[in-house]
Amino acid sequence: MHYRSIADMNATIVGNLHRLPRDIDLVVGIPRSGILAANLVSLTANIPMTDLDSFIAGKTFSSGVTKRRAALDRSTSEMRKVLVIDDSINGGTAMNDARARIAAAGTAAELLIYAAVYGSFDHHEEADFIFESVPQPRLFQWNFMHHKFLEQSCVDIDGVLCLDPTDAENDDGPAYERFLAQARPLHGPTRKIAYLVTSRLEKYRSLTEEWLAAHGVQYNKLIMLDLPSKEERQRLAAHGKFKAEFYRTSDAVLFIESEYEQAVNIAKLSGKPVLCIETQEMVSPEGLSVRLKQARTAEGRQAMLKAVARTVLGERGYEALKSRVRKPA
Repeated sequence: MHYRSIADMNATIVGNLHRLPRDIDLVVGIPRSGILAANLVSLTANIPMTDLDSFIAGKTFSSGVTKRRAALDRSTSEMRKVLVIDDSINGGTAMNDARARIAAAGTAAELLIYAAVYGSFDHHEEADFIFESVPQPRLFQWNFMHHKFLEQSCVDIDGVLCLDPTDAENDDGPAYERFLAQARPLHGPTRKIAYLVTSRLEKYRSLTEEWLAAHGVQYNKLIMLDLPSKEERQRLAAHGKFKAEFYRTSDAVLFIESEYEQAVNIAKLSGKPVLCIETQEMVSPEGLSVRLKQARTAEGRQAMLKAVARTVLGERGYEALKSRVRKPA
């Protein structure tokens, strides 16, 4: 399964801007996720942006004070070259709908360029540009809680559906019970989840079920760890093993886990892919094998360090670090 994070999207956009005409006047995002792509293009290239409905209505988004303030404040009637962008394209329905709506509304633009950051193939007849080919099955950071894969997935609770408890809250007593009742929601799913698989203890089932119902989380089964105490769970180091064993024997095709170390352990033991929320990456058994082989060589260790740096710092931060390292004393 292929996965792309928001950081990945930004890097893909930055790496492909050279393929577009330099004198684009306006970026139009196709709702909803295309607005994220349009915003990244707008901020990177300092080009005004708007959404599809506003463009058809002749409006652009307001902007802050920049060096190109005059250009950013022009009306859409003055925009001659317009980039219409979506985050991804598969069948082309959304792109064709956008084309039809713009054509029906009419526009003063001399050139309309239609693009998608990610395509199922290198070329789609509905789009003029595909920045990167990412074949199906695929998942994005901005849609994983709304994707049909949830109906075939195991999902962790703490760190995914809600924030993790603090050390003070995690006392396996009254403070923890208050946390379970009042946990702050994090990612809100809009589809039914196949299996909620959590290291929370079985004795907290009723409080967990009440919280899930209160926040509208739908699921088929809630799988909890049947141990007497937090101390026993820690003594047995049961977190990853428990989750991996259920995942391995289930019909689920994906596990969504909050912590990286557990994600690695689950992927190793289950032989199936795990989406890690902490690092925003897809951890696969095949990828772990490659990393293990790479770690045995100096070149491999260097490559792994670079990958970690990119994950932690982002593409821009990583490039800034490289320039500092290269800079002569």
